[in-house]
Formats: sequence, structure tokens, C-alpha cells
Amino acid sequence: MHGSGTGSEPAATGGTGADQEFLALERELAVFLRRARASSGEMAREVHPELEPAAYGLLVRLDELEETGGRRATDLAGYFGVGKATMSRQLRALEELGLVTRVPDPADGRASLVRLTEEGRARFRRVRDARRARYVRKLADWDRAEVAELARLLHQLNSRAERPGPQGAP
Repeated sequence: MHGSGTGSEPAATGGTGADQEFLALERELAVFLRRARASSGEMAREVHPELEPAAYGLLVRLDELEETGGRRATDLAGYFGVGKATMSRQLRALEELGLVTRVPDPADGRASLVRLTEEGRARFRRVRDARRARYVRKLADWDRAEVAELARLLHQLNSRAERPGPQGAP
């Protein structure tokens, strides 16, 4: 009933109108996201007791961009799919905690780039390294190729979420 297995035929549907693979994906993502939210809250508090959980992902992105000299707030808002007002509020809170700073954009003096402060970078990397050690312990019985495949698939999913239109829709 599922076809040849090539992936080119229409999905078989059950009584709910969705095939079992996508129902299983939804279930597993729901559990994963719930656990990720809880984990982000814990990690945020480890970086700074007053850091809101949603801002932890922003620190991850700013650390990734460190070599490039930072990003404009509008670019960060677009990357995360949030409004400019939400990003502005999160960045203001991070600035007040001394974790990020704004520097003039050399390409446009009217704009500024957001970067981690030395304190922000040190706090974030301490927590990131501890988190990575937890991943290594939790996945110790996985083959490295399986870990790489999971990372590749998650990257593919995240990349599609960045695109506007039906492929990027939740």
C-alpha cells in the first residue's frame, strides 16, 4: 500500500489523513522539543540566572558568527523567524546582562552589529562545553556515523525552516 519505497509516490493515508511516518515524526519532535525547551531553560540559567530560555539559542547563533564580526538585529530576527520587536527586546535584555554589545556596522554607519562580549562568550562556551559532554555521554553507544547523520538531518530540517513558503511552514 505504500508503493515501491522510492519516495516518489503519494503518501498512503489512514483514517486521519496522515501517514504513519509523519505521525511518528510529529510525536518524536513534540517530545524532543519539550525536552529541548526544558534544557534551554536550564542552560540559560547556567549562563546567567536572569537569562530567559529563548535567548540561549541567540547566544548559540552569535557564537557561530563570532568570526564574521556579528550580525544586524534584523538579520537575527529573520534567521529565527521572530519579529523585530521580539529580537530587540531579547537583545536589550542580553545587553543589560552584559552578554552582548552593539558595534557600528563598517558597511553602514547607521546600523549596528550585535556581538558577544568577552564575558558573554566565556559564560556561553562554559555551558556549551558542559552540554557537549552530556551529549557525548548520552550517545556513547551510538556509532559516530549515526551522530553525523542525525546532525545532517537536523541541519536539513532547520535549513528548510529558514526558507519562506510551503517548505518552510511548520
